[in-house]
Formats: sequence, structure tokens, C-alpha cells
Amino acid sequence: MGRAVKPPFLVALNLTRKCNLACAHCYLDAGTRNKGGPKELSTDEVRDILDGIADLSEETMVVFTGGEPTLRRDLPDLISYATGLGLMPVLGTNGTLLDDDRLKALKAAGLQGAGISIDSLDPDFHDDFRGLKGSWDKAMAGIDACRRNGLRFQIHFSVTEENAHELDDMIAFAKSAKAFVLNVFFLVCTGRGEKFSGISPETYESVLKRVTRAAHDEQGLIVRAKCAPHFKRMALELDPAWPVTAAHGYEAGGCLAGTRYFRVTPEGGVTACPYMEEPVGDLRQTNIATLWRDAPGFQSLREPKLEGRCGVCEYTKLCGGCRARPLARDGNMMGEDFVCTYQPQGGAVIEPMPDSGPKLVWTVDAEIWLDRIPSFVRRFVRQRAEDKVRANGGTEVTAEIIGALAREKFKGRGGKPNQGTGG
Repeated sequence: MGRAVKPPFLVALNLTRKCNLACAHCYLDAGTRNKGGPKELSTDEVRDILDGIADLSEETMVVFTGGEPTLRRDLPDLISYATGLGLMPVLGTNGTLLDDDRLKALKAAGLQGAGISIDSLDPDFHDDFRGLKGSWDKAMAGIDACRRNGLRFQIHFSVTEENAHELDDMIAFAKSAKAFVLNVFFLVCTGRGEKFSGISPETYESVLKRVTRAAHDEQGLIVRAKCAPHFKRMALELDPAWPVTAAHGYEAGGCLAGTRYFRVTPEGGVTACPYMEEPVGDLRQTNIATLWRDAPGFQSLREPKLEGRCGVCEYTKLCGGCRARPLARDGNMMGEDFVCTYQPQGGAVIEPMPDSGPKLVWTVDAEIWLDRIPSFVRRFVRQRAEDKVRANGGTEVTAEIIGALAREKFKGRGGKPNQGTGG
């Protein structure tokens, strides 16, 4: 019998290869974007997969994405089914097809939020990046529609050498647009992105430092780095007391591939992340629980034997580098992450801090408060609350403590966070 492993926080379901855009950096093959792939999962097959995800954990966030997921006619039915299982369904979209009617239907089905890709505040740059004239205007209209219909949304900004200078403006825009989250993605060159230039190590380092500072300082907006595990090193360097790194009990900013996250392809293949293209298994042949527990590709990521600088780095357990980058370039998943400029200093490996201290009591009101907080920040708030109580010598977490932490992070939004949000 296989050993027990922690369930995934997040699962990405690539529902289709069909897409109305032709983005330069897309990790999916462009050849099927007009009609989709011939062997894409049926509605019933996706439902079976959702059953399997719920069996692993009912607290998992499921991102319905693509291609462009809104091109699947059964999307409302799939979101409704996921909601009925207790999962948290969110949407990863280019935003160009979101309008009032569609959002009303998706919200009624239980959609909790949407992630919309905006790659520049220059419409021409965004349109060129996305491969369709007018896509920027349509994405902005999609953001407006989310606001009108009360659907929380986040903005996905794929940073490159050409648009890195826009980061501060994008942060300001995300706040003014009333986005809940700004996710800053650092690309891995796979799929159509194989020929995409991406970003230099020097620009990567400087941009990620700015993202780290914004994640630490911004009020009213969550700023997160994606596909940039080096965020954890920078967070620890910036503020050793900041409970956002695994060293302080919170898994954010690093890579969750194969440890708390996996991706399902439109044909039912399972990969550790979208940029690792070779499936570890096929859900048409093997159930999710077995793959998640036993797939060798996942097990190697849970106990990595890193090489090069990553293997001797003092941050190897907090960061570990991106495994998709050396895999894509050199075919070696355990190779050093070449985009990182950090030179190991020869110190002792920094160990993640285990859960410590006495078990705290949560009042009923505090648990209710916590349930109202979006699931993707719930673990962070729980940890922050317990750290605060322990620091003050207390033994009980109350609603007042949870409320104070939420107001501290989201000043200016007003009221309690009483409904779900995007992932």
C-alpha cells in the first residue's frame, strides 16, 4: 500500500485546446486551437475527474482553463458539478468572451472567481502578444463585466523582457480596477513559447525583487509571484519575520508542482505543471488517487535530488528552483535553475519550520469568519492568526483577531469578505 501524501491545494483542468487567440507564449500546441483536439475529455469524463479530486480533498481549488475554457458549452454544468462536490471552481481565461449573460450563468453555477490575462497596459503590445487585434479592449470589457456582476477577479501578468518596465503600472492598475490579486507569471519556454524570448536572468532578479516588495507592502491587493520559487529566498532576505515563506509555515511563492498541485490535459493526461509536458499517467486508464500517490514523476518532485547550484544552495528546501526550466532546456528535471543568479554561500541548509507550540482553540465565531475568507488565502490567515495568538501568550483564536488581520491586509475594501474569490 502506498504511503499517505498531502492532498493538492490546486488542480488545473485544461478543458480544451480550442482558443480564440494565438498567444506567443502559450504552452499548448497551436495546431488545434480552432477546433480543439479530437480526443478531448467528454462532460462525463470531466465529472469523473472532479469526483476523484473531491475524494482527495474537498478543499481543493479547481481552475477551469484551456485553451479558452469559455468555448466549452458544458462549462456551466461542470462548474455546477464541482460546486456540488464542495470544490472551489474558478476560471482561467483571456477574458475576451466574458459578458453579463455568460457571467450570470457561471455565477449561478457556483463560479467563485476568474483570472484574466493582461500582459500590458499598451493595447497594441497586448494584442500583438495575444495574437488578435482588439483582444485588449475585449479583456478590459471582461473585467468591467466581472465588476458589474460581483465576481471577484485577479489579473495575470506574464512578465517578459519587453514589458518588465510596466510592473509598477500594472500594480497600480490592478488596484484601481479593484482586482483581488495580481499574479506575476515568469514564463517557461515550452509549447509555442519554445521560441519566445522570455526574460533574462538579470531582469528576472530585479523584477522578482520588486514583486517581493509589493507582496510585502501592498494593502488592498495580493501580489504573488508565479513560476518563481526564488521568491521565498527574497522574502526571507527582505523580512525574516514575514510568515509568507515555508520557513514560517506558509507555502506561497514556491513551486507546488507534484507536491500540492497538478494539471490535467484536455485528453486526460496528468502532469506536475503545465510546463512539464510529459504526462505521469492517463486518467482514462488510472484513477487520480493512485497517480497522485504513486506516480514516480510526482515522487521525484517530493524528494528531489537537485544538481548544480540548486543542489548545494542553502535555500534548496525553501526554494529548490523551477524544475520545468532545466527539464525544458536540458532534459534534466533535477538540473540547476539557470534563470536564478544567486550564488550559494556555503551555509547550512535553511530548514522549513515545523508546526510548533500548543494546539490553539478556535471559537465558533472565528471558524465562521475563516470560512468567509477566500480559500486560497485561508491557510495564510489561519497561520497568521495562530502566530499572533502565540506571540501574545494566548490559547484561543477569536473572530476579532481574524477580522483584524483581514482588515489589515485589505484596507479600503470595507466589510467582511463574505463570498469566494478567484484562485
